[in-house]
Amino acid sequence: MAKTPTSAFVCQSCGEVHSKWTGKCNGCGEWNTLVEEAVAAVPGGLAPAKAGTKRSGKTEFVALNDRTDPPKRIIMGVEELDRAFGGGLVPSSATLIGGDPGIGKSTLLLQVAARLARNGLKSVYVSGEEAAAQIQERAVRLKVADSPVQLATETDLRKILSALKSAEPDFVVIDSIQTLWSDSLEAAPGSVSQVRACAQELTRWAKKSGAALVLVGHVTKEGNIAGPRVVEHMVDTVFYFEGERGHQFRILRATKNRFGPTDEIGIFEMHQYGLAPAKEPSALFLSSDGETAGGAAVFAAMEGSRPVLAEVQALVAKSAYGTPRRSVVGWDTGRLAMLLAVLEARCGIGFAGMDVYLSVAGGYRIGEPAGDLAAAAALLTSLSDMAAPERSVFFGEVSLSGAVRPVARIEQRLKEAARLGFMRAFVPEGSPTSVDGLTITPIRRLIELVELLAPDALNA
Repeated sequence: MAKTPTSAFVCQSCGEVHSKWTGKCNGCGEWNTLVEEAVAAVPGGLAPAKAGTKRSGKTEFVALNDRTDPPKRIIMGVEELDRAFGGGLVPSSATLIGGDPGIGKSTLLLQVAARLARNGLKSVYVSGEEAAAQIQERAVRLKVADSPVQLATETDLRKILSALKSAEPDFVVIDSIQTLWSDSLEAAPGSVSQVRACAQELTRWAKKSGAALVLVGHVTKEGNIAGPRVVEHMVDTVFYFEGERGHQFRILRATKNRFGPTDEIGIFEMHQYGLAPAKEPSALFLSSDGETAGGAAVFAAMEGSRPVLAEVQALVAKSAYGTPRRSVVGWDTGRLAMLLAVLEARCGIGFAGMDVYLSVAGGYRIGEPAGDLAAAAALLTSLSDMAAPERSVFFGEVSLSGAVRPVARIEQRLKEAARLGFMRAFVPEGSPTSVDGLTITPIRRLIELVELLAPDALNA
């Protein structure tokens, strides 16, 4: 009889299992990510039943139209956080939060645990990366040291589950899932097998106990949560904590949410006493220096149900080398290449021999096609060295034919721009003609924007 293999090679990037080592993973295409791990035994519940043993009862089915009242959400008391979660935490749920080191994950979750504990909920904070004294010192800095949060520092999954079953908490933070290990596996902590097994056990406990579980996850250099993607499938909600260290704000963005929308964001400001909800989120990414030089345009974006105004900056200059440079921060590089091609083919504006730099102010990242018109306005005003009309906003999708296509929620964008004091809006044709006194300039084709902002470029 063939011997059962005692080890396998597991990709540390995607979790693909290989029978032998190869330089490249067949699942994700990454190189040098295969690590030999011991093959875990079949779980007892899945192992073949022995002779004479009784089988468990039958699985019961329910009708599709049988409805039960949804559980009452746990209101965390942080407006931006409750907004991102879709109205608060859901009991018996598992949430995974990832982000760069030092971005503020532990700070925010400690604040949330302290707030919930003060509101009468039993909160537990388990750390596998820091000593208790370090967390207590952070709590003093955040002015939450007097909150009745139960603190533990442990990495052994068996001990953690035993303590949680005894404490019966309502809210649990595990910081972080990559530091835990289970004695049922021979793999090292942080490996694919350990992360998957620990996440599965903790999620199963949360579903049975009714507690709201939050797992903190490390991220890779590409910005994705480390470990197998199956962990993201296990949990109910996946959030990414984004932000630049040079800026004071942070963005909590959902990529998966079984209990709410995935297009809502929470915006926080970093202070010496921790993270606080932004006071004016829609104007947070606008420049406050009042510059009137060319190369800047304000974009009215939508993040879920919230309009956000951000400044798009561009610089077009003659290239000092043979190959022009294209540099983009906060926008898609392929989108910029397409926009430059449309400007050249449909409008006759050539950027050959020109370096093009485009950036979104404040570290904000544009993720919707509606930012095309604002990027085009920034490029044109930089090329002509003429400022855009004062207090104006731009939004609209530019097609390959040069037409400006309509976008969603136009009226909400315009109302927010008018509320913040903007006086003019360049929008796709078919938009409302008047909103709160805002002057609307419809743009049907991109050439019309060129004639308004850079007429001299057409004659060049």
